[in-house]
Amino acid sequence: MLKIWVLIRVIAVISSSMATILSSLLPIYLRTSISSISLGFLFIFLSIAAVTIHGILTHALNDYTDYRTGTDAHSPAILSGGSRVIQTRLFTAKQLRMLGKWLTISLLLLVFILLITAKFKLACLLFIGVWATVSYSVPPFLFSYRPFAGDWLSLFPSLFALGIAGPWLVLDSIPIWAIQNALINAFICMGWVMVHHIPDLQADQFATPKKRTTVVFFVERFGKKAARLPATVYYILAILCSFWVWIDRPFAAIGTFLLCAIAIILVQKIITDNVQQISQIEKILLLLAMMTAVILGIG
Repeated sequence: MLKIWVLIRVIAVISSSMATILSSLLPIYLRTSISSISLGFLFIFLSIAAVTIHGILTHALNDYTDYRTGTDAHSPAILSGGSRVIQTRLFTAKQLRMLGKWLTISLLLLVFILLITAKFKLACLLFIGVWATVSYSVPPFLFSYRPFAGDWLSLFPSLFALGIAGPWLVLDSIPIWAIQNALINAFICMGWVMVHHIPDLQADQFATPKKRTTVVFFVERFGKKAARLPATVYYILAILCSFWVWIDRPFAAIGTFLLCAIAIILVQKIITDNVQQISQIEKILLLLAMMTAVILGIG
């Protein structure tokens, strides 16, 4: 059990996936007649799904791939550099590969069962999660090693789908506020991931094949100072969405704007060679992400 706990990296899952779920269910709890017991079970169900896909499957496949390409061997490994379960011998590389393989097969089988039993919403959400994970870390896709592809073809669909999952499952349609919350939370999480890649710049460049994350792409094109640019852009996208939110929910819009503005200021303070400083900023960004999710939920 300890091995799985380390693999999950629970703090990252709570601050991204579970915060996104909470952000989508709080408005339903506060503004509809749906029972709190039903919503509680839905929260638990979605959280288990998020931990299984975003925590176990994602990290198993990503850690195995990064071990094979060598990027984790060169990582400073404070918050970055994977879960280190291979390096600390909690798992062998083969065990991690088999865990990812059989969990993927099991989840795809579950998608098939949901389809033939006409549970189309659940099948669609589950397939998006599996696709995001496999496409991010498994050849021939390996989108995490290609600039922009990992962000937009893997991370974004998974995060957005998680953000609309709760409302889509319990309401007749997906309300506008759910789409707004899902977009903002997705952009914020993507911004944090871009910061997460900064300490691994050299490690990713030394990998075979080279792990050309969006951060690596900008640094190779425009120099080290550009490492902060991808995160800044994603936080700006979240701020732009807050103007849309202002129309109906000014409190949520103001909160989102201020917290994302603070995040952008912190990102601009990043010293790309100071791993300790970046790790401290990452922790603050995770806290800001959770605060934003709650504000969007109650706003």
